[in-house]
Amino acid sequence: MKIKGFRPVDSFADRPLPSLLKVYLELNHLKQLYRQGWLRRGVPAERCESVAEHCFGVATLALLLADAHFPDLDRDKLLRMALLHEFGEIYAGDLTPSDGVPVDEKQRREMDSVNRVLGALAGGRQYVEACREYAEGKSAESRFLREVDRLEMGLQALVYERQGLAELSEFYESVDQAVSLPELRTLLDALQELRGP
Repeated sequence: MKIKGFRPVDSFADRPLPSLLKVYLELNHLKQLYRQGWLRRGVPAERCESVAEHCFGVATLALLLADAHFPDLDRDKLLRMALLHEFGEIYAGDLTPSDGVPVDEKQRREMDSVNRVLGALAGGRQYVEACREYAEGKSAESRFLREVDRLEMGLQALVYERQGLAELSEFYESVDQAVSLPELRTLLDALQELRGP
């Protein structure tokens, strides 16, 4: 798994840390962890987004779309899930379908990571449950966010293609299969138009 630098919390392994500081240093690893799928398709490391940058994009896009089109969604729950939805990658890594890890094993590894990072935190259960809810995809907020997550990936692919970094058609196919909400489909249609010749 390609990373920008070591896991920040590891450099303090020999020192006791307040729990919030430890969590911050663990989540900081998401700033170090490249989105592996882009690297594997030719996006140079110096231009490749980190998992943390992806989380920022998803959270912002989710907020804007929810405010514009989905007033009934619980914003606190939605933003909590958006900010935490990749915490499983802190220790599991950014596993992609090409890694060949079965979906249930990937989910197990990611939930182990979430529990390791957030489980001991005071009030951490609510954060663990937000991650579990997102992974299960049963609530309106989690289903919406899962589609926004894919849509954001498509938008990032558009940026990389326009910058001449890689040809990323397979990502659009994945997004097309995952996005079904009409309001999100409208953005996806605009994205596809922008891809044109």
